[in-house]
Amino acid sequence: MEQYKQEFIEFMVESEVLKFGDFTLKSGRKSPFFMNAGAYVTGSQLKRLGEYYAKAIHNTYGDDFDVLFGPAYKGIPISVVTAIAYSELYGKEVRYCSDRKEEKDHGADKGSFLGSKLKDGDRVVMIEDVTTSGKSMEETVPKVKGAADVEIVGLMVSLNRMEVGLGGVKGALDEVKEKYGFDANAIVTMEEVVECLHNKEVNGKVVIDDTIKAAIDAYYEQYGVK
Repeated sequence: MEQYKQEFIEFMVESEVLKFGDFTLKSGRKSPFFMNAGAYVTGSQLKRLGEYYAKAIHNTYGDDFDVLFGPAYKGIPISVVTAIAYSELYGKEVRYCSDRKEEKDHGADKGSFLGSKLKDGDRVVMIEDVTTSGKSMEETVPKVKGAADVEIVGLMVSLNRMEVGLGGVKGALDEVKEKYGFDANAIVTMEEVVECLHNKEVNGKVVIDDTIKAAIDAYYEQYGVK
């Protein structure tokens, strides 16, 4: 496992973004773990988050793209901090763009988007916090494709939960790739998280003990990608 991935896993736990216990997800599934990117709230946390996304995007997709698109709401700050990190780490200027939940009908920046306008020929990398079922892409991809003649290079999320998507057979990220024709990847997978944290201490506390590991295994028996 790459060093930045191990650091990112510990960073998620330290920031209380990745938690273990008993949670009900948006999809209705009962899960022994939960990730909330909204818990990144300090300047140093957001700076590091952008750097991890930038490293993962650079390693996965290279530098041949123009725009980072982060769907509202959590994707907005992620796309901003990643654009900053990309400039600092790789000396490449990329634009950020996000959609609005409600269209703005006044002012110089009225319309459906924040940040840079999408232009014909733009190569776009989509950014999200986590994709459980792939449902968010159903709303976002048509907006992006409808705004200009762009190419979506791929999607990058923080965590691949490694569970079946809306179709109930393939993983959510695999469904995105099959349905929309672009790659979908994550900074880390839940398999890597468990490998990194099982019976290991973070800040003096074991995060995934044998009991939680058993609950995770049971969850994947029901919802995991076969």
